[in-house]
Amino acid sequence: MVLKAFFPTCCTSADSGLLVGRWVPEQSSAVVLAVVHFPFIPIQVKELLAQVQQASRVDLAVLGTWCHHQQDSEESLGHFLEGLGTIFSHEPWLQLCRERGSKFWSCKATHQQGPGAPGVSSEDHVMLIFYDQRKVLLSHLHPPTVLPDCQAGDATASAEGLAAIFDTVSRSEVLFCKDQFDEGPVRLSHWQSEGVEASILVELAKQASGPVCLLVACLLSLVSAASACRLWKLWPLPFIASKLSTCEQLRHRLKHLTLVFSTQKAQSPAQSMRKANMLVSMLLDVALGLTLLSWLHSSNRIGQLADALIPMADHVAEELQHLLQWLMGAPAGLKMNRALDQVLGRFFLYHIHLWISYIHLMSPFIERILWHVGLSACLGLTVALSILSDILALLTFHIYCFYVYGARLYCLKICGLSSLWRLFRGKKWNVLRQRVDSCSYDLDQLFIGTLLFTILVFLLPTTALYYLVFTLLRLLVVTVQGLIHLLVDLINSLPLYSLGLRLCRPYRLAAGVKFCVLEHEAGRPLRLLMQINPLPYSSVVYTYRLPSCGCHPKHSWGSLCRKLFFGELIYPWKQRGDKQD
Repeated sequence: MVLKAFFPTCCTSADSGLLVGRWVPEQSSAVVLAVVHFPFIPIQVKELLAQVQQASRVDLAVLGTWCHHQQDSEESLGHFLEGLGTIFSHEPWLQLCRERGSKFWSCKATHQQGPGAPGVSSEDHVMLIFYDQRKVLLSHLHPPTVLPDCQAGDATASAEGLAAIFDTVSRSEVLFCKDQFDEGPVRLSHWQSEGVEASILVELAKQASGPVCLLVACLLSLVSAASACRLWKLWPLPFIASKLSTCEQLRHRLKHLTLVFSTQKAQSPAQSMRKANMLVSMLLDVALGLTLLSWLHSSNRIGQLADALIPMADHVAEELQHLLQWLMGAPAGLKMNRALDQVLGRFFLYHIHLWISYIHLMSPFIERILWHVGLSACLGLTVALSILSDILALLTFHIYCFYVYGARLYCLKICGLSSLWRLFRGKKWNVLRQRVDSCSYDLDQLFIGTLLFTILVFLLPTTALYYLVFTLLRLLVVTVQGLIHLLVDLINSLPLYSLGLRLCRPYRLAAGVKFCVLEHEAGRPLRLLMQINPLPYSSVVYTYRLPSCGCHPKHSWGSLCRKLFFGELIYPWKQRGDKQD
């Protein structure tokens, strides 16, 4: 049988002593965590292991002996270390030795044959695997990707073995808090034995995080209580709040703040990573918002935008008037129904006249409105973009009205034509059973249906042309709003902290390990070096992507084309009864 011994690279130059770690019987592996040096008292070593085991819930034990021959006077030390197996009994008992003046190692794992033959023992082959203890401790091992069925069993077993190794090192962090400056009775060698790795700024931040989280949590509870007031539930305030992107974004950020500044400690590394991603996302959002705020308030750019907004709105209204006049003539040489064409054209021209009057009525207040919108950027760039999307929806409200009128009229005619077409085939729509049933019609019904069908067919091109033009304008506005929402979702959901961690410290996000051969000679133990494979960037984004606010619909191309063909309305927000394909 071949045993795998995981040995930390930081202990390769340590003095001789005892190997302390965990034995994983399912994987036939021994994970060495530290080396206990002389002088020591066996009972003190056992007490230390009991304390660490109680704090970390890891079954620690003395796995064997470590002998580092550096001087000639230490040659007899190996015989003394072999006798320690009677005090610290463990099966199997490892004996690792680094030879003097050579790079070769000797590794043995002995088993006692039984209580009746204490002097007889057997040896197993040992595979020595070196690992970086600090990187394994700080890394988070992710489950493997889906493999074919023929490799699924091997991948699962390998993943479980690696998870046991990583879990052992991460849960034994209490053992690594003792360094050479401690006045304890036992002296250890591990990755922090030269001094505990710490930072004054990090320690100060940890001390200040408790009161800050408590204060912010109290403020957020007050905000939540104020938002739950019955005044905000009066109609039509809930309806308006559900349709505005700004309210959805503020509600989304309030949830993030509540989770980040919660006084409860994260239960897993995934929750800690999620909190860190949310915190970095909010900090970046606020930083970009403050940058936008400083840019808007420099060189009087808000006044310049206010002065350019009214001429721009007049220009858009003028272009719409030219478009309607073109439709009221003979657009592209098409023969339109003159009476219906004139009615629709004058109806839409009157709406444009009302819209221009409304814009000029609001012109004295536009600069102050833009100033408050720019001031809202201190809450974050996403809030400013959400307000921009709502303002765009208000400024193009006349285009939305044109689209609704054209879509309703076109949908009415399509429904009428489909119903009359079923009449010619002797069918009708059963409303109760939601299906098409057979039906017999008399001569008068068929005659009236023929007349109505003919009228609707000849009026359909005029209605369809107006519907097509205003649908294209509506799709243009929805596309611009979609790009704004896409940018907001990108800032909300992108795991910036995880991506920065993957870029600067790739070992923190481990997808697996790879082994490099250090020594492979006959009669010598196989020595390998375990290195961490970082998680790919695509997997980092997929694993740690934050949920977005999701205030806009997500239609498939088939659903969108079907709605456009049948004249169904396309809203910039999600409907309660929407069915996604």
